[in-house]
Amino acid sequence: MATKTKITETVAAVNQTAVAAAQQVFEQTATGLKDGMAQATAGFEKTQAKVKEGVEKAMKTAEEFVAFGQGNLEAFAKSGQIWAAGVQDLQKQFAATAQASFEEAVATFKAITTAKSLKDAFDLQASLARGAIEKTLAESGKLSDASLKLTEQTLAPITARVTLAVEKFAKTA
Repeated sequence: MATKTKITETVAAVNQTAVAAAQQVFEQTATGLKDGMAQATAGFEKTQAKVKEGVEKAMKTAEEFVAFGQGNLEAFAKSGQIWAAGVQDLQKQFAATAQASFEEAVATFKAITTAKSLKDAFDLQASLARGAIEKTLAESGKLSDASLKLTEQTLAPITARVTLAVEKFAKTA
C-alpha cells in the first residue's frame, strides 16, 4: 500500500504542477491579451485623433476657400457697380458738352445769318471753329482723365483681392 500511496501522491503532485502550469499559462495569455487590447485601443485612439485633426483641417481649408470665393464675387460685383456708375457719369458729362457745343453752334449760326458782311460771317465762322477745336481738346483731356480714374476705381476691388490671394498663397507655399 505504500507504493499505492506514493503513486497517488506523485499523481497528485503532478496534477498540482500541471494545474499550476496551466493556470500560469492562462494568466500569461490573459495578461498578453489585455496588454494587446490596451495597445490596440491606444493605437486606434491615436489614429482616430489624427483623422479627426485631418478632417478639421480639411473643413477649415474648405471654409476658407468658400469665403475667399465669396469675397472675389463681392469684389467683382462692387467693381461692376463702380464701372456702371462711372460710365453713367461720363455719359452725362459727354451729353452736357455736346449740348453746350450745339447751343454755341446755334448761337453762332444766328449771328452769321445777321452778319452785315461776308467778312464778319467768315470771322464768326472761324471763331466758332477755333473755339470748337479748343473746347474739343480740353474736353477730350477731361474725358481721358475721367476714363483713367474710372478704370483705376473699377479695378481697385479686384486688385485688392489679387493682393490678398498672393499674400495668402505665399504664406502656405
